[in-house]
Amino acid sequence: MLDLLSEFPTFLLVFVRVTSFFLMMPLFSYKSIPTTHKIGFGFFLAWIMFYTIDAPVLEINGAYFLLIIKEALVGIMIGFIAYLILAAIQIAGGFIDFQMGFAIANVIDPQTGAQSPLMGQYLYTIALFFLLVVNGHHLMIDGIYYSYQFISLDQAWIPFGKESMIEYILKAFSSMFMIALQMSLPVVGSLFLVDVALGIVARTVPQLNVFVVGLPVKIGVSFIVLILVMSVMMVVVSQLFETMLTTMRGLMTLIGGS
Repeated sequence: MLDLLSEFPTFLLVFVRVTSFFLMMPLFSYKSIPTTHKIGFGFFLAWIMFYTIDAPVLEINGAYFLLIIKEALVGIMIGFIAYLILAAIQIAGGFIDFQMGFAIANVIDPQTGAQSPLMGQYLYTIALFFLLVVNGHHLMIDGIYYSYQFISLDQAWIPFGKESMIEYILKAFSSMFMIALQMSLPVVGSLFLVDVALGIVARTVPQLNVFVVGLPVKIGVSFIVLILVMSVMMVVVSQLFETMLTTMRGLMTLIGGS
C-alpha cells in the first residue's frame, strides 16, 4: 500500500502527459471518440509506460504542481506540432477549392466540429485511412512513449524563451504551407492554364459566355488531374508522416534541452 502511495505522484505525471497528448493529436483527439474512452485508453497506456520508463520518486509539494502544468504543456505541444504538420493536407485542399470554385461551400468536419473545405476534407479523410494502413497511429504513440528519453519527469520548466525553439516552431509552420503548396500545385497549375485558355476564348469568341462554361470546365479538369496525380499525392502524404514524426522528435529534443 505504501509503495502505491509513493508511486502515485509519478504515475499522475505520466497520465497527465499522455491524456494531454490525446487532446491535440490527430485521429485520437476527434469528438467522435467518447471522452471516457480517451481517458480510459490514456490511463492504461500511462500504466504500461509507468513500469517501462525510468521514473523518479517524487513527492507532492509546491514544485509538484508546477510539474503537472509542465507535463500538460509538453503533451499539448507535441500533439499540436503533429496536428500542425497534418493540417497541410486541408490547406492544400483549400488551395484547390479556391481555384475550382468550391470555396463558397464548406462542410462541417464531424471529427473536429470546424468548417473544412470540400477537397481538403476529402484528401484529409484519405490521408487518415492511409495513416491507419501504414500504422502511423502506432508511431505517434511511440512518439509520446519515447518523449521520456528526451524530457524527464523531474524537469522543472520548458525553455519557451529559447531562440532555437521558437525558430524551430516557425520553420515547422512554414513547412506546412510549403508542403500544402507542393500537394496542390498540379491541380492549381492546371486550372491556371484553363483560366488562361478561357481568357483567350473570351477575347476571340465574344459571343461565348465564359462565366457559364468556365465553372463546369474547371471542375471537370480538376477532377481529371486529381485522378491522375492521386498516387503522387499519396507519396507526398507518406513523406508528410515522416516529416511529422521528425518534427515531433526535434521539438522534444529542444524541450529537453539536449
